[in-house]
Amino acid sequence: MELRHLRYFVAVAEERHFGRAAARLHMAQPPLSQQIRQLEGELGLQLLSRTTRRVELTPAGEAYLIRARQIIAAVSSAAGEAQRVAAGLQGRLVIGCVGSATYSLLPHLVRTLREELPDVEVAVQGEMLAPDQAQALANGRIDLGLLRPPVDDESLRVDVLRADRLIVAVPDAHRFASRRRLKLEELADEDFVMHAGGGRSVMHDTVLARCRAAGFEPRVRHEVAETSTLVTFVAAGLGLAVVPEPVAELRVPGVAYRALSGPATVELAAATRADDEAPHLERTLAVLKALVQ
Repeated sequence: MELRHLRYFVAVAEERHFGRAAARLHMAQPPLSQQIRQLEGELGLQLLSRTTRRVELTPAGEAYLIRARQIIAAVSSAAGEAQRVAAGLQGRLVIGCVGSATYSLLPHLVRTLREELPDVEVAVQGEMLAPDQAQALANGRIDLGLLRPPVDDESLRVDVLRADRLIVAVPDAHRFASRRRLKLEELADEDFVMHAGGGRSVMHDTVLARCRAAGFEPRVRHEVAETSTLVTFVAAGLGLAVVPEPVAELRVPGVAYRALSGPATVELAAATRADDEAPHLERTLAVLKALVQ
């Protein structure tokens, strides 16, 4: 049995006439009749009751017509789905994201993907440190990472999206809250709240290197894994924090954000598996880069 046998049967069943069915199928009537007989022979039952004037369905034919239509529709649907997947219009994508981008870029990205690629299912894992994202990419738990380079894993492809300026988050009752701009060396005698050290956070290493370049070792009182926790600690008066500018999108009562003098920036990049050529991922990257630009 082949799919064409089902199509031939459905045409005859719907037309109730071999001649009209043959015309609809753009074929001669004798071969059509032969194909229907082949189908009935293979099934070992009669699907059609033939008279000189009309063709009627037997009870078995009525039941078979329902399933034949379902099968043809399923095959057509499968072809359409495969075409959408091949075109990058359908699929599933898991995005990991560092804290600062979770509150700024990520909402715009997800909203735009819903508008432009509505059949791509998007799941998000926010507040992921860069090393955690690199590991999650390598083992397939996420498909796209929005992280802070550098990334040492050669199995990953990393595309820098933008450079974010560094700013200072201070308690709103702190004397620095009345200032518009601060110099990094002015923070030498302050308590710091920082992201986790020990190679777990790019931001930790970035801030540490900047402070040392400014001539002091930061007095780190608290280390946290999540940006939201870091800002909450600042609001509680537990210290200051040097953060990427998009963190200012996270409005927490008790925190003021102030500009930092100098050209200090930290990069944001999109990371994917180097061998991942999924069409919907490529479309997502195009949407992401357009948003950033």
